[in-house]
Amino acid sequence: VKIFAPNIEQRDVVNHLKGSPTEEKRNVLVESARLARGNIQDLAELKASEFDAVIFPGGFGVAKNLCSWAVDGKNCTVNEHVNSTLQAFHSAKKPIGLCCISPVLAAKVFPGCEVTVGQDKNVDGRFPDAETASAIAELGCKHICKNVNESHVDKANKIVTTCAFMCKAPLHEIFDGIGTMVQEVLKLA
Repeated sequence: VKIFAPNIEQRDVVNHLKGSPTEEKRNVLVESARLARGNIQDLAELKASEFDAVIFPGGFGVAKNLCSWAVDGKNCTVNEHVNSTLQAFHSAKKPIGLCCISPVLAAKVFPGCEVTVGQDKNVDGRFPDAETASAIAELGCKHICKNVNESHVDKANKIVTTCAFMCKAPLHEIFDGIGTMVQEVLKLA
């Protein structure tokens, strides 16, 4: 297992205690290295031939830094290294795992694929970003409704997705869903 991140400036830095942007500037690779305890490489160095699969975690950083979904929605652009990584694994018929908001990357890069970001309606207030499912459909992809503890496997494209924090759920349910995504990626590898 190796961890990679793009060597780019963050769109903005958020004070998560206050929930608002700061004036600070940070680099995605440097910030990711803090989280990965330094054991990380520039995404530009990733070679699909050296790995059996790739998994993209989610989080709002995906929607702000790996693509411009947070600002542009379905009209977003995908970071060139993220795009080329996804394309390389897809072309090699190697599995791709995506959770939380990161399934929008596949929806943007692979028209016609199947993904989940949870539900397409805000069921019991648990899916406040349910409109993301509609945007995925507008991109020509099929959104599959799943519960937080489930994942969806697009066998034709070897893409496995789960909604994770796109659902307001207890952490153990989010953990279970991510676990099923990882297990399904490993089955396809």
